[in-house]
Amino acid sequence: MDDILQSEESQRFFSLIHMLQRSTMMHLGLISDELGTIHFNMGEAKAAIDLLDTLESRTKGNLEEVEETMLRGIVSELKMLFVRAPERQKEIETEMKRQEALKETFTSPKTAPSDTLIDDEEE
Repeated sequence: MDDILQSEESQRFFSLIHMLQRSTMMHLGLISDELGTIHFNMGEAKAAIDLLDTLESRTKGNLEEVEETMLRGIVSELKMLFVRAPERQKEIETEMKRQEALKETFTSPKTAPSDTLIDDEEE
């Protein structure tokens, strides 16, 4: 990225953009926080996307062409991810329930759900 963003000012500007991008991705459940926890907070994600959208419109004509293209791409990608987030959240919640059931099988084998692979009484 340093090859593309030549000036220090441009690099600082895109540091801000990437902070907002990371925040959005974290609140969309795409990356975990510093503790490894996955979050879904659509309100926070939308707020960060709206800020990026505002920055894009307010800086139009004041950025280098490559900078405008990068910013437009980031905003566009985040909007697409935002639309897909509820489906992703459902998939992650389903997987977490599956993992909880599996964990229960190993921590409480007598009471946990299980599948019978071989029934000794059938033989």
